[in-house]
Amino acid sequence: MKTGKTRHPELRAVFWRYKKMAEILESLMLVCFGLSWPISVMKNIKAKSAKNMSFRFNLLIIVGYICGIVAKFYTGAINYVLVVYLLNLVIVSMNMVVYFVNKKYDRLAEKASADRNRVQAADVRHASNY
Repeated sequence: MKTGKTRHPELRAVFWRYKKMAEILESLMLVCFGLSWPISVMKNIKAKSAKNMSFRFNLLIIVGYICGIVAKFYTGAINYVLVVYLLNLVIVSMNMVVYFVNKKYDRLAEKASADRNRVQAADVRHASNY
């Protein structure tokens, strides 16, 4: 006859301790990753160029965070770790916005460079006529 009580309460306590430790370690991993993303975003904002940025890499990271978030909901493990996943997802998504802004800067810089080259070539042709 089941009474709903665990036969070995000490085993249950150990299980919960390990589960809590796993959540803490997962959070620390996410915090370590999370601390690197704002640095990356700031570096990319200052660079004003997407030449050293990888769209595919950022997209893979975003997909990874989304998978982690879905896993939390799927397993019902909705806790403070989910907040860290969401925060990291927001920051990496900001990096994607910076990527597209920097791509625009790159296009404008290439156009300006092409215009300068065209003007210089015209000046050379004009000077050679004299």
